[in-house]
Amino acid sequence: MSQSPHPFAPSLPMQRGTGRTLLLVIGILATVTTLALTHRGVSDYGWVSLVPSLIVLIVAITTHRTLEALAIGAICGLILLQPDDFIGELADISLSVMMNETIAWLILVCGLMGGFIAMLEISGCTLSFSHCLTRLVKTRRQSMLSTAALGVLIFIDDYLNALATSAAMKRLTDRFGVSREKLAYIVDSTAAPICILVPLSTWAVYFAELLETNAATDGPGMWLYIQSIPFMLYGWVAMGLVVLVALGLLPDLGPMKAAEARAKRGQPIPDGAPDKPLSDDAAPSGRPWVGVFNFLAPMAVLIGASAYFEIDLLKGVIVATLFTLVLYLIQRLATFNTLMDAIMDGFRTMMLPLAIVAVGFVLREINDQLGMTPFMIDALSPYLTKALLPALVFLSMAVVVFATGSSWGVFVISIPIVVPMAQHLDASMPLVVGALLSASSFGSHACFFSDSSVLSAQGSGCLPMQHGLTQFPYALLGALVTAAGFLALGFALS
Repeated sequence: MSQSPHPFAPSLPMQRGTGRTLLLVIGILATVTTLALTHRGVSDYGWVSLVPSLIVLIVAITTHRTLEALAIGAICGLILLQPDDFIGELADISLSVMMNETIAWLILVCGLMGGFIAMLEISGCTLSFSHCLTRLVKTRRQSMLSTAALGVLIFIDDYLNALATSAAMKRLTDRFGVSREKLAYIVDSTAAPICILVPLSTWAVYFAELLETNAATDGPGMWLYIQSIPFMLYGWVAMGLVVLVALGLLPDLGPMKAAEARAKRGQPIPDGAPDKPLSDDAAPSGRPWVGVFNFLAPMAVLIGASAYFEIDLLKGVIVATLFTLVLYLIQRLATFNTLMDAIMDGFRTMMLPLAIVAVGFVLREINDQLGMTPFMIDALSPYLTKALLPALVFLSMAVVVFATGSSWGVFVISIPIVVPMAQHLDASMPLVVGALLSASSFGSHACFFSDSSVLSAQGSGCLPMQHGLTQFPYALLGALVTAAGFLALGFALS
């Protein structure tokens, strides 16, 4: 009797290794050790601060393993920092990260969201909703457009968007032969890129506070944020690209071609993905509209409660989980034990994405100690002019966020540096803020180990690297268009 593999199990546990990965790791460690000995006692690491992030990209692309790539990159960074005691430093930073309030919040939110979605699936209400949409959505194109539309409507938080939209739509897109990779791309494109465009989102609240704290404006930070929304070009470009993809006007690019060809042959879920197709037998018998209500009511409570508690997704998912538990028990859709098992299973499905995000936080802390962000800004400072500032801010911060996976944390460091630069050059502050937010949303969108991308992949039912590789050509195209836009606006408004 076959069993599904543990989330941390190797993809092919019975296949013997070729030794290439071992040789790669040995070569990387030898190179890093040499750099560490060369830079011993040096406080300014300069270009060496980029090495851990480059190693992460090399290992991830070579092995298609996200967690392992992050771990190797983090260890290499620690060897650069503390070659004599990198194990002790690893233990200290890991403990510090796990005690971080943000990580604790993520564990609770993602675990409970996994359990909440598992209850919707085990009760059959997800399939009821999918069957209902099938009556309204008649074509493959319409299934992708409706997914994008739902993603835009759930704008208050990118985590909520990534998990709720994918849960609602993946059974429908399966029916029309849309690959889970393309679903993840659509979901991710309407997460962070859309959240920055809405002043009621968690992104707006966070960045408005940062802008006000760093004296970017004499008035309220939220007013400057609202003035900057027209200049958050990446959000607008990403939304335009996803519409073009859904309409079929933009062709499948790179690895997405193979994913879509596989889906059209009847396999929307990729090999090794953390999901499986549901049979129609899982749908509850009886009136279909009751099943639709039992799906939409918990979702409405989740969104409403999150908004009521000042856009706090943790409080919202607690209320929604309790509501769903009571609602399903009253209707006898499942037993108490079955629902509790579903919640525990939901927690377990989130183990891998949570591990990736946690190790990503460790890598971010190491990059901060190496001084990666100040190095990138200092390296570009000699080339800054009033006209070039927006484009250079976007490009440099996009690279930093992509390399670190930290779409929020990086800007605690960069905003106090960039804002005085913009004020000194008398540049348009809304335009510069738009460049910063565009860089943040691009990094969250394109980075394969950012929390938003990992959750979009998990919710859509594919691996983070499967999502990252298929999405990257579209994100890169969006970044190029955005950079050109900031270049043109910089000269036009200078």
